[in-house]
Amino acid sequence: MSRAGRSNDWGFPRWRSYDSSRETVAQRECDRHGCGEAGLCPAPKSPNSPDRWYFCQKHAAEYNRGWDYFEGLDKEQKAERKHAEQQENSGYAEASHYGWTGSGDGSRSADEMMALEVLELEADADYTAIKKAYRAKAKEVHPDVKPGDEEAAKQFQAIQVSYEVLRMAEERRSWKG
Repeated sequence: MSRAGRSNDWGFPRWRSYDSSRETVAQRECDRHGCGEAGLCPAPKSPNSPDRWYFCQKHAAEYNRGWDYFEGLDKEQKAERKHAEQQENSGYAEASHYGWTGSGDGSRSADEMMALEVLELEADADYTAIKKAYRAKAKEVHPDVKPGDEEAAKQFQAIQVSYEVLRMAEERRSWKG
């Protein structure tokens, strides 16, 4: 027979903090009249006011659809506020040298993108397409096919290096799982 006040985590390690309690926590409801959902999305009641409404996601989206942050400001004040916010948030802007210059999903490095350009493939090419393009290009400019051609030898080397970069990237992706 166990006591009613005893917890289930009396052994070691203790999985909850020592000062935690088991009382229910009151959750704020949506401030929209008649809505009983949880009010987890704060929204300002008026411009430059610390007072907030708390809406559910549905009503927050409805409220924000008509929200004008610059309401009540004249043209100069709007421009000044916009400039100040852009200046404050400029640290969050992506640096131009980290940005993509072409299409892609962000999973390929700059070296991989250059290798794909050498093989004349799109950024989303899979490994079988890479192998196929490598073999076709290598057959065209192989030193056995074009003996003594310096330009063909340079192209062949570029194609080999490109394929090696893409092959190693594919191996790294397969190791990560």
